[in-house]
Amino acid sequence: MIEVLKSKLHCVQVTEANLNYMGSITIDEDLMDAAHLIAGEKVQIVDNNNGERLETYIIKGERGSGCICLNGAAARKVQVGDTVIIISYALMEFEEAKTFKPTVIFPENNRLPE
Repeated sequence: MIEVLKSKLHCVQVTEANLNYMGSITIDEDLMDAAHLIAGEKVQIVDNNNGERLETYIIKGERGSGCICLNGAAARKVQVGDTVIIISYALMEFEEAKTFKPTVIFPENNRLPE
């Protein structure tokens, strides 16, 4: 088995950082659908502004809201307005991985292009 890029939301802006929450990242459900992400899925968050990298899991945000909210301890790693990349990976057989095409989404202002 090999771990490969499955999905990526490229350069979305953090809209909220909620320290007083149990943990995770809240993502607009429209963005989740477009990137083939599901609630509870493990993701890596890369902050382009400060270089932080962290792992957490997804919870659904309000559809169409543009919400990208880091919760709990992860809220200390970002600032509202930071640009982040949200990445998920999948395990697959080596031969399947050779032809697998990841889903990469480039939102505009945290919304899907029309």
